[in-house]
Amino acid sequence: MTNAAPVAPAAIRAGVRAAIERGWSSAVANGALPALVDRAAAPAIEVERPGNAAFGDFTTNLAMKLARPLRRPPLDIAEALAAAMRSGPDAGLFTSVDVARPGFLNLHVADAAYEALVAGVLVAPTAWGRIPAVNPRKVNVEFVSANPTGPLTVGNARGAFVGDLLCRVLEAGGQQVTREYYFNDSGAQINHLGASVAARKRGEPVPEDGYKGAYVEQLAAAVPDEVWAAATADGAQEDAVLGGWASRQVRGMIEASLARLGVHFDVWKSEASLHDEGWVERAVARLRDAGEVYEQDGATWFRSTAYGDDKDRVIYKSDGRPTYFAADIGYVTEKFSRGFDHLIYIWGVDHHGTVARNKNAAQAMGYDPEHYQVLLIGWVRFVADGVEVSMSKRAGTFVTLDDLLDAVGTDAARWFFASRAAHVEIDFDIELAKKQSAENPVYYVQYAHARIASILRKAEAAGLAPASSIEGLLSGEPESALARVVSRLPEVVEDAVVAEETQGITAYATELATQFHAFYRDARVVDEAEPERSARRLALALATKTTLANALGLLGISAPESM
Repeated sequence: MTNAAPVAPAAIRAGVRAAIERGWSSAVANGALPALVDRAAAPAIEVERPGNAAFGDFTTNLAMKLARPLRRPPLDIAEALAAAMRSGPDAGLFTSVDVARPGFLNLHVADAAYEALVAGVLVAPTAWGRIPAVNPRKVNVEFVSANPTGPLTVGNARGAFVGDLLCRVLEAGGQQVTREYYFNDSGAQINHLGASVAARKRGEPVPEDGYKGAYVEQLAAAVPDEVWAAATADGAQEDAVLGGWASRQVRGMIEASLARLGVHFDVWKSEASLHDEGWVERAVARLRDAGEVYEQDGATWFRSTAYGDDKDRVIYKSDGRPTYFAADIGYVTEKFSRGFDHLIYIWGVDHHGTVARNKNAAQAMGYDPEHYQVLLIGWVRFVADGVEVSMSKRAGTFVTLDDLLDAVGTDAARWFFASRAAHVEIDFDIELAKKQSAENPVYYVQYAHARIASILRKAEAAGLAPASSIEGLLSGEPESALARVVSRLPEVVEDAVVAEETQGITAYATELATQFHAFYRDARVVDEAEPERSARRLALALATKTTLANALGLLGISAPESM
């Protein structure tokens, strides 16, 4: 029989929320508060950190939310809740439960809770920060999905960052996530790529609607003899044959670029397979059975206007060829057939017009439209020395993801994308991202981690080691302040899962690094004259190091041991 893996401590905020709920139930049970007529309509218990730490570690407005349904003044409700919490089983969690007008409950958490949390971090460092799923889901996240007709550009790069970061956060929140890349491996653009390769192979100008990048020259030079022979054989579809071969090479380039970024996909799905495997026909059949398809002018249409769209949408053109919309609805059916509870698509903001029609079709096919979600990401403007960098091939500029990583490195690139909401346009400061100083926020956070590692090495050389507990240490202000910031990692993860954004994690990591630097300034950590206190301070430093590493790990950023 094997021992179970250590479990990291639960978030203190979650414990506070549960204590408030138990206090509410107790106040109802002892008659201090009336029961809600409809408990299913009970307001959510919101627990926040007050702007002024003097008011406590947490505050809740539950009493004000209950005032209307209970028809009582919020101050009276708050007093009843406070009395129940002070005398209930969770009383030991708090040093005080105070009521403030017009009905807030301000809660001061006992040091013992933070001491226990830090001890738990030391016991289960790898699990620290991961939280159980409130509503476990099987989620499919499809992102990047650039056509295999050229290297990944910086225009596609933000989708790679946003998608991977979101997947990491959802997994830390207990969700089962599948990363998926959808590529269009058929149709006109693949033929155009083939025609471009053929032209370069023959030393001819690229067609006007072809691809003119330097990579096309490289592809043309690398065409195997047998592929060229097959493409140029009598009756062969030269553009399609060469385009198919070239697109596979480009996909390999894309995979290599993404691997360099640390992004890997569980599923690579081709548009052609949706047609070949009959998923488009299945989707159309579902719509037809629902009475949402009609024929007009030789084309097949979806009644999208019945769901609020400005016009109906063509599925099959009058010549029988499917539209992109046809593949989109086939893809929805194919994904849900794999048992996913929720679909997330990460698209550029220029795809805004596509969202409604696809969601409408999902609803018409019988799927819950709330489980078809699209995140639209804003444009990126790259800036160097305050001047926008043009997207050209000139020396000193870059257009591909690889060029970006060459310029600033993977860690800095990840940080700068993670620190902004996905939907907003951002200015990416190339020179700042390259700096090896505290001006660069990722360097600042990584330096804090490396500094703690150095302190621990120094302590070991002096014969000192971290204690297993920090009991009694939090009477000091620098220690107390640092432990309280360390404790917040699970809260930050929970908030990131709910918001489906990562900028809260970068802000938290920066705050924790700043708090550690203040702690190290004000508290002597390695002190051979006071080995017991030093051991406890080292334990707090080690818990901080673990927290920084796990926060950075959520972002796919390294936590160096030295810098």
